[in-house]
Amino acid sequence: MKEIKAYMHRNRITDVIRALKGAGFGNLSIVDVKGTLKALDDKEQDYSVELGTAIITEMKLELVCEEQRVDDAIQLIREYGRTGQEDAGWVYVIDIEQAIRIEE
Repeated sequence: MKEIKAYMHRNRITDVIRALKGAGFGNLSIVDVKGTLKALDDKEQDYSVELGTAIITEMKLELVCEEQRVDDAIQLIREYGRTGQEDAGWVYVIDIEQAIRIEE
């Protein structure tokens, strides 16, 4: 099993989720996070006094899948997460040592 974490602009997350679900991927987690991706426009960017830098609200997508489906998931995330700029986000793949279902 692998865990895929992807960080992207919030205006792309809906298309990415639809593409992944359409391809049969489930159990997605989506979280708002503060990050330092280059803003697409002035409206997207804020300045964090606490952090002392410009930030945007990014989306973090987490997905667990079988190893043989990792390349398919990455392809969909990269295709539907594009913004037209060179650095539109990042995808990380992590090994999962165990996956244990929580039951009744």
